[in-house]
Amino acid sequence: MTCKALVVAGTFLLSISTSAADQKSSYAYAHLQQSLERLAAQARPGLLGVTVLDVDTGMVTRVNADHAYPMMSVFKAPLAATVLAQIDAGRLSLDQKVTIDRKDVADGSAIPSIGAHFVGEKMTFTVQRLLIATVSESDNTAADALFRLIGGSKAVTEFLQAHGVSGMHVDLDEAGVARIFDGTENGVAISPSETDQQATFRLRQGYSAFLRDPRNRTTADAAADFLKKLWNGQLLSRGSTKQLLDLMYGQTVPTRLRSGLPANVRLADKCGTSYSLDGETAAFNDIGIMTGPHGHTVIVAAFLTASRADKRRRDALFAEMAKDVLKTFAR
Repeated sequence: MTCKALVVAGTFLLSISTSAADQKSSYAYAHLQQSLERLAAQARPGLLGVTVLDVDTGMVTRVNADHAYPMMSVFKAPLAATVLAQIDAGRLSLDQKVTIDRKDVADGSAIPSIGAHFVGEKMTFTVQRLLIATVSESDNTAADALFRLIGGSKAVTEFLQAHGVSGMHVDLDEAGVARIFDGTENGVAISPSETDQQATFRLRQGYSAFLRDPRNRTTADAAADFLKKLWNGQLLSRGSTKQLLDLMYGQTVPTRLRSGLPANVRLADKCGTSYSLDGETAAFNDIGIMTGPHGHTVIVAAFLTASRADKRRRDALFAEMAKDVLKTFAR
């Protein structure tokens, strides 16, 4: 066979191989789309929104991904990014001291953290310790302290807009979200003589108000875009990018997407959870960056709102989602 014939034959075989690979990839994406749609159907009457982004190829699989979902603690990831951006700019430092007053201690953490171990009327922490508590431990007291330090929602909004992340809005700290749930926003006080029946009515009104409130919302697409830009080093310096990813790798509780992954797949993620009322959970979320043993990276942004499923079923849904994603991209 001549050299020219060998080249032609080689090109023909390569085109067959490439075509077969493309068909296999298309089949995998179609299967994942079907899996996500099936999980969304299982989640009803709750609404499940998911964006899966293959960082290596740019391929995206989506279901209900353009709806605005309540973030809960997912907002702590862009909050931490904003803090680190101010450190990159020289406006803050990791060893800078921040004093927290007893009145600013908030409930809520994935594990016992700053709020749970607060002693006395004032305590002082470094920005670095507050970042660890905010992202890895999901501590509300730490998050609100950083929120105040950087200048509140205006700073986070400007950071996201400057980096082209649209569809993600951070308007409130944890205390602000709690006031909506409690029905105490705009200076409304709880009467010391409030009865149990009145308290139940107030909390139901607050819960409904939270589901209607447009603040602290994101689409699954926007959350995936935020993670993609973080991973690609488009948001922060190299050192700060690594620091935020390490903090997200360090979030091991709760184990939402993580529970569906084997030990050789790394996950940098941030969960968000609301409380449940009358058998319904307003928000149950996880956004993360999965990296397989060979370096293949996939982003998953998943949000479940107004779910009537119990915690076991919600956890199982996220674990199954992670397994389905892994089956699609395992290579």
